[in-house]
Amino acid sequence: MSDVVVVESPAKAKTIEKYLGRDFTVLASYGHVRDLEEKDGAVLPDQDFAMLWGKDPRGEQQVGRIAAALKGAKRLYLATDPDREGEAISWHVKDMLAERGALKGKHVQRITFNEITKRAVQYAVAHPRDLDQPLIEAYLARRALDYLVGYTLSPVLWRKLPGSRSAGRVQSVALRLICEREAEIEAFRAREYWTIEGRFTTAAGAPFTARLTHLEGRKLEQFDLPDEAAAMRAKKLAEGGSYSVASVEKRRVRRNPPPPFMTSTLQMEASRKLGMGAQQTMRTAQALYEGGHITYMRTDGVTMAREAIAAIRDHVKSAFGPNYMPAAPREYASKAKNAQEAHEAIRPTDVTRSPETMGGELEGAQARLYDLIWKRAVASQMASAEMDQTAVDITAKDGRAQFRATGSVIAFDGFLKVYREDEDDRAADARAGIAPGSAPAEDDESRILPPMREKEALKRGDIAASQHFTQPPPRYSEASLVKRLEELGIGRPSTYASILQRLQDLKYVTLEKRRFVAQDLGRMVTTFLVRFFEKYVDTGFTSSMEEKLDEISGGRAEWRAVMHVFWDEFSRAVEATKDLKVRDVIDALDEDLGPHIFPARGDGTDPRSCPSCSAGRLGLRLGRGGAFIGCSNYPECRYTRPFGVGSADGEGASADRELGKDPATGQAVTMRRGPYGVYVQLGEPGTDAKGKPTKPRRASLAAGQNPDGMTLEAALGLLSLPRVIGIDPESQEEITAGLGRFGAYVRCGSIFKSLDKDDDVLTVGLNRAIALLADARSRIRELGPHPKDGEMVVVRKGRFGPYAQHGRTVANLPRDLAMEDAQLADMVTLLAEKGKEMKARGAAARKGAKGGARKAAASAAPTKPVAKAKPAAKAKAAPVKAKPAAKPKAATAAKPRAAPAKAKPAAKAKAKPAARKSSR
Repeated sequence: MSDVVVVESPAKAKTIEKYLGRDFTVLASYGHVRDLEEKDGAVLPDQDFAMLWGKDPRGEQQVGRIAAALKGAKRLYLATDPDREGEAISWHVKDMLAERGALKGKHVQRITFNEITKRAVQYAVAHPRDLDQPLIEAYLARRALDYLVGYTLSPVLWRKLPGSRSAGRVQSVALRLICEREAEIEAFRAREYWTIEGRFTTAAGAPFTARLTHLEGRKLEQFDLPDEAAAMRAKKLAEGGSYSVASVEKRRVRRNPPPPFMTSTLQMEASRKLGMGAQQTMRTAQALYEGGHITYMRTDGVTMAREAIAAIRDHVKSAFGPNYMPAAPREYASKAKNAQEAHEAIRPTDVTRSPETMGGELEGAQARLYDLIWKRAVASQMASAEMDQTAVDITAKDGRAQFRATGSVIAFDGFLKVYREDEDDRAADARAGIAPGSAPAEDDESRILPPMREKEALKRGDIAASQHFTQPPPRYSEASLVKRLEELGIGRPSTYASILQRLQDLKYVTLEKRRFVAQDLGRMVTTFLVRFFEKYVDTGFTSSMEEKLDEISGGRAEWRAVMHVFWDEFSRAVEATKDLKVRDVIDALDEDLGPHIFPARGDGTDPRSCPSCSAGRLGLRLGRGGAFIGCSNYPECRYTRPFGVGSADGEGASADRELGKDPATGQAVTMRRGPYGVYVQLGEPGTDAKGKPTKPRRASLAAGQNPDGMTLEAALGLLSLPRVIGIDPESQEEITAGLGRFGAYVRCGSIFKSLDKDDDVLTVGLNRAIALLADARSRIRELGPHPKDGEMVVVRKGRFGPYAQHGRTVANLPRDLAMEDAQLADMVTLLAEKGKEMKARGAAARKGAKGGARKAAASAAPTKPVAKAKPAAKAKAAPVKAKPAAKPKAATAAKPRAAPAKAKPAAKAKAKPAARKSSR
């Protein structure tokens, strides 16, 4: 008679069953076994927030299996994940089993473990506990909150703002942050400033550079040299002096290691160092956890178990020496707002299993993420790094100019021997000299100054003046947005990945070059919510709700009381919009989004002036399909354009405009908007020597290219595509880059490979192209030229298995034939059979389509008088002349004309599935 243990995933179940032995049956719940019903009314505020749980077929099935296993058992151990969601799943499983009567006479207990190791699992079974009721109540409150906000606000959006999709308690706040950053970027105006740098040489002949910091006895601030004239004057003054060392300042600074990872910092660092999105990071970490390699990955704690700290310190001492181990263990506390720190930080379960020794077990993303987690955890218990910093002030003898040179050298690398933390966006941009209010700066850690002493005479070299412009704040990356949400205390580490993905799924934002770009729909939704529900998308309010949820989980607040306070205020706010007219909404959005939709023109003309009638004023309008821009003179003027910045013909930065002249031909290069998006064009339509019309060369913009930033150089690059990158060293064929139906690609012979989001089709180099094509070649085999036309026959790896391809004909390989074993002759035969099958299906589809057309015509023809229906019967003998038969003059005009129109789509509808099926 074995006890039953319930975990979340089947992979975990197998491992734990192995640790516990034959006396235990371990089953998986496969995550949540039920959730709120997906309809309005699943949470009932009037009934003290009663909840209606929907039945999930898979959940019911798993609970049924657990109930069956319990028939011969005495105990049920609920061993779901050690967090709020895990506690909720255990509660759901217990509740559903109780409804089935499967728990009579059974002892139900909860066990948790932070790592899937034999020691941790056996310790958890030996120390069970009851379900954590405050934690369950916090889950219920959070679930009710999210449901009520989503199912109450979203219908308001749909009614008042056609085209919008949904709102959410946390997602809408995250969207607001992205939209506000976009507005900051648009409002930003670049400011010019100059810096002066001088080259100097010591008495020993060692060169170095220094920056001008004081001029005529006054310290230079960032914008004290605002233009070239001021910079040239300062340069001339600096060139007139002879220089010596005024002072040399040296000091040693210590740099402490960062704490081990919690969920948010892991997502940030994986994004910066590995280029992994939040969801990919969490999926990979889940696999590492279930494989027993790391501790639980959903945590906001930065502490580690004493045993783990001791093991890491022993490893540091043995691997790097006693100098790299601090005198006492390091202890950390989370700086995140509302951090619960209920669990350990993310660390390796066994520090002796270094990344180098895990090559046989881990590969790809798992190996890279484990390497990051292992190094961060080990570094957190290592000695501080020590830097020797030097600052040298250099003055002219006449005192009119003073320069400063700074440098730094690592005196003791300490934890840097293992791990160096990447910087966040603002710090990185500041160091690169592109953040607002910053000046370019060299990397002091990599710059070493030559030895100098006070009053040492220096030889002056060239003095250079450099122009700079301040840059707008950067758009949020996944890493920086997660960091900002964490700083504000919004959401929980376990929810960040799903929130960021949700915003993309709703088309509110896009991720371009790993940065979030607010879309017009997202900005419209945010503007509506800020205008009419400002409190509920306020960061302070959302953070305070998180604090109340934490109070519930800590047993310091009653969840229904918290919900009543929230619902009373929220429902009144929703009720206040009941009489809100769509016209009022549009006027409010038009006012708030006006500067975004109608940016100021350089020539001073009114950006809202209608380009069609000139007398009307453009403004935001709403239709069935959503928002658009229309003229105030409607219906006399019917000018419209899509909602968005500069999408008008002839207005805005993105509209039709000339970019310049092509140096080679002298023809104008223009940017235009067509039915399929923005494109660039060289010249205008014309005629050739024979009088035949000629089309100008055109090229669509690449994915992620902003029309506002389109330049002549970039346009000429697009028009020159496809471009030759170089010669493939393996096949000696040309490698080209171009734009196709599905975006940018590189090509070598018959091998194509799409470029990644971060690749630029205009600049991608030979090494990168070879690497991409190598990946493509691993998924394709060239068998040889087809005997009929000489075109290459290839075998490719597809989503549903390998297939052969010749031109547009493709055929799946037989199940028992591997891609490596395919032969040219066999594939030619297979493709020929597939071609015949496609022709037969096409003929059958056409025949069926004609039959459908005849039936439609016959049904549309009038039944009285009967004599008038006979011409339609003749159409059977002559299908080619069937069309006139559908137009009997004696009948009512509307019906006969409708028949052929309906018959044509019917024919297409039947033909399409056959074509899709035969394409593979």
